[in-house]
Amino acid sequence: MPRSTNNGVPPDPDEPAAPRFPAAAPELEPGAPTDLELMQRIQLEEPEALSLLYDRYNGILKALILRVIHNEAEADDLLQEIFMEIWNQAKNFSAEKGKPLGWMVTLARRRAIDGLRKKQAYARAGERLQSETEQQPDAWVHNATEEEITFSDTRVLVRRVINTLPPAQQQAIELAFFRGMSQREIAAKTNTPLGTVKTRLELGLKKIYDGLKELRDEL
Repeated sequence: MPRSTNNGVPPDPDEPAAPRFPAAAPELEPGAPTDLELMQRIQLEEPEALSLLYDRYNGILKALILRVIHNEAEADDLLQEIFMEIWNQAKNFSAEKGKPLGWMVTLARRRAIDGLRKKQAYARAGERLQSETEQQPDAWVHNATEEEITFSDTRVLVRRVINTLPPAQQQAIELAFFRGMSQREIAAKTNTPLGTVKTRLELGLKKIYDGLKELRDEL
């Protein structure tokens, strides 16, 4: 019989199992506000309350994120986003439904899993694109075929977004998708660790995807 969540809904079979981490609230100093009091103050839009909650729980939530996304820098970025979401979604918290820490853990875990799935999707897209450019690497740059002309507007948009990337990410994208180089070849050519090359390509792909969406929304 499949395990179920607290609300009785069976979990997504593709969803990573709930990570183990220290979920107990830290012992509070005498006179310190409780978690519930901090949440109530956040609902009243008091920034100091969010800062206190961050100091109290950033370690626990980051440990959770790292169990899902095994990248320190990405975990730090996601942690900041999660606390901004706590601020923005505080009005949806209800003490009748549970404790603040449980609510934050649920929110953080959901965001971490979403981030992992997006990262995997970008990686798969990059692999497909890499495979295509390795088969015909020059076609991206030199072949003025009818199909290429048909998609010229998209290519212009792609180029515009690529030009906004940080130099290191731009270089990795150029070498991978316009010169057909593999990640190992890029690492050797640029004297960069393979893991760093992979991260630059993943971040570059994400920014291209997001940038294209924004540009098309503007058109």
